Amino acid sequence: MDWRRTHFCGAVTEELAGQEVVVNGWVNRRRDLGGMIFVDLRDRFGLVQIVFDPNLLDDGVFAQAEKLRGEFVVSVRGIVQLRPEGQANPNLKTGKVEIHARDLTILSAAKTPPFEINRAEDVDESLRLKYRYLHLRSKDLQDAIILRHQVAAEARNFLNENHFLEIETPMLIRSTPEGARDFIVPSRVHPGEFYALPQSPQMFKQLLMISGFDRYYQIVRCFRDEDLRADRQPEFTQIDVEMSFVEQEDVMGLMEQMICHIIKKVKGITIDGPIPRMTYQEAMERYGSDKPDTRFGMELVTLNEGLNDSEFRVFASTISTGGFIRGINAEGAGTFTRREIDQLTEKAEQWGARGLIWMAVEEGTVRSPIAKFLTEGEINYIVESLRGKPGDLLLLVADSFKVTSEVLGRLRLLLGEQLGMIDENRFDLLWVVEWPLLEYDEEAGRYVAAHHPFTSPLDEDIELLETDPGRARAKAYDLVLNGVELGGGSIRIYDRSVQEKMFKALGFTMDEAMSQFGYFMEAFEYGAPPHGGIAFGFDRLIMLLAGRDSIRDVIAFPKTVSARDLMVDAPAPVNQSQLQELKIKMLD
Repeated sequence: MDWRRTHFCGAVTEELAGQEVVVNGWVNRRRDLGGMIFVDLRDRFGLVQIVFDPNLLDDGVFAQAEKLRGEFVVSVRGIVQLRPEGQANPNLKTGKVEIHARDLTILSAAKTPPFEINRAEDVDESLRLKYRYLHLRSKDLQDAIILRHQVAAEARNFLNENHFLEIETPMLIRSTPEGARDFIVPSRVHPGEFYALPQSPQMFKQLLMISGFDRYYQIVRCFRDEDLRADRQPEFTQIDVEMSFVEQEDVMGLMEQMICHIIKKVKGITIDGPIPRMTYQEAMERYGSDKPDTRFGMELVTLNEGLNDSEFRVFASTISTGGFIRGINAEGAGTFTRREIDQLTEKAEQWGARGLIWMAVEEGTVRSPIAKFLTEGEINYIVESLRGKPGDLLLLVADSFKVTSEVLGRLRLLLGEQLGMIDENRFDLLWVVEWPLLEYDEEAGRYVAAHHPFTSPLDEDIELLETDPGRARAKAYDLVLNGVELGGGSIRIYDRSVQEKMFKALGFTMDEAMSQFGYFMEAFEYGAPPHGGIAFGFDRLIMLLAGRDSIRDVIAFPKTVSARDLMVDAPAPVNQSQLQELKIKMLD
């Protein structure tokens, strides 16, 4: 028979009743019932039921059907018929019909898979990653990869309609010391010299603005040799965007339109703009995080003002050394057992706190191991400041602003999930703005760029680069979705004198800056427009839209947390001849 399909499995519906069709796919399930064989045939468009009736088939065809097992690849020619009354499957698009087979071709037999395809989540992830091509047959994973395609298409549609050009940038570039570790690539034709794989196309997209292309984008692979976690991979994808003749609000306004367009198109959810803005400082004060999840409350409160004169040693010593006393109200958690509170204390200590102070609010009183050390006025101040009511659990940390933010911010997220405070069906977007321009690296003994060395300071903070660099704020912005950073960007420095001040604040001599970025600095001498851009974590966006917990679930061929590909067994040693050709010698 001619085995080429006429219809996808998921497209065989009642409109085709009485017609002959040819379908191709994988055997999802096979059942023998009363001498007849029923097969659910699967392709990426859905399932359709095939009926092999020995009374209607040649003996040879039915004998072939008896050989069918799960994951055989077959082609079936048959007549579409309505299912008998009462036997329709309302859960399938094809559930009202079945195909009565007339001919069968086994295109490829299959061994028994190491796990059941549609129950792959029940097996160890390492086995799923080793046989990723099998796991990719599952509906959940196929849906995630299809969603990935849809989001990429909608991003391109939006950007194309707004006069952006998709332009490729090099994959082999020069290594720079700023940021995460580079993956380096030895050059055979230039022994002893190395390329680096790009962590982002940052300098190239700025050079494209200097080249006059005005609006650029790229859905691009990037590489960082860093420790991994659920939302990191050594190779990942960005929606990379740059625009000329813009200020901060121009970039943010257009990019929030793009994200809202994508969510509307692929999820059917309308998000009314403009997206709220919050400064970095406010985010840290209220949520203890630079990427706050605003789907629930439990905000951090600073309590120093009413405890300045406290005789409780922990409070007094913290305030006297410039520290902070901050707390959160876990509403309804006042019934937590001592064991549950001890577990929270252990978490707080793991995250850097010296301890965790707790107060359970009850009718007319407060139960707490520190109550006896506080005055009634101090207790009332804490309860009122945190809006405590009977049944609530108040949690306090006394330490530096950084430690109290880290610990209470993470406790907030943990308790928000435990107490069912987070609406998983909400999509809360937030811009975080006015980021610190620089961070002090104790190990290096100098300032480093909080974003990258080409981020512009706020106009009013430019002079701080020479007098007090740590206080300088950036024209930088991050877009946060449900507590996850979707992307970040900035307005770039386009004035060479400001760029030189930035390099000086970072501890570079001009010779060092020219050695690493000379071609880039020279380009600014030939007329650079004001410009800025952003890069979105494409994998993270898909993860959130798909409702998954890890970006590994939305990447076709991901690597493990230890950056290993279990399917192809990479990384792996190379031949000694290859190393010799590259003039590389392995050390013992």
